[in-house]
Amino acid sequence: MSDTDRKVLIWDAPTRIFHWLTAVLVLAAYITWRLDWMDWHAKAGDAVLMLAGFRLLWGFFGSETARFSRFLASPRTALHHLTHILRREPDRQAGHNPAGGWMVLLLLALLFGETLSGLYVANDVADQGPLTELVPARIANTITALHWIFWDALLAAVALHVLAILAYAAAKGQNLVKPMITGRKSLPPDVSRPGIASPLRASFLLGCSAIAVAVLVNVL
Repeated sequence: MSDTDRKVLIWDAPTRIFHWLTAVLVLAAYITWRLDWMDWHAKAGDAVLMLAGFRLLWGFFGSETARFSRFLASPRTALHHLTHILRREPDRQAGHNPAGGWMVLLLLALLFGETLSGLYVANDVADQGPLTELVPARIANTITALHWIFWDALLAAVALHVLAILAYAAAKGQNLVKPMITGRKSLPPDVSRPGIASPLRASFLLGCSAIAVAVLVNVL
């Protein structure tokens, strides 16, 4: 950090709450599955689906650093960024770096795949999912298998995400965790402050996601 750097709010509260609460709920889903508390497992899955739906909406209507249009670079740019992952350099990124942006998209897609497939699950351990009776048994069994595949892929993606954070800390000297806790990062004056959306907008979008999940689970 240089003398001219200043603290900049780059991660709004809704983005940070989504990040950490999703991590807690995924862990809760695993624990409840291991303990065979399937009612609680389903509740955790519904909550994750609600948060994923919110993050999807927030990616279009949220703060500048949360928007997909802001952080999704081309695959070529992301790969080029990874070639410099071992280069020690100051962190001038107000938001996700090109590779991190694609990781966000991957994790979000896997969260949707895992939670939506969970609505169909029917086996000798869990109760039937709310949408199981709407599809033939063969398709339900296939989706059940996908539920396990998505889970394994999600664990692998989370492990890769954690390894990347450790690599940035060790090789580049960049702490990516602290800004996701405090919301703020030290950046030079030539890096502009990102626009931050209002908490009221976040509340409205979370409500929309909650209603959509409630309809999906309870009505269908």
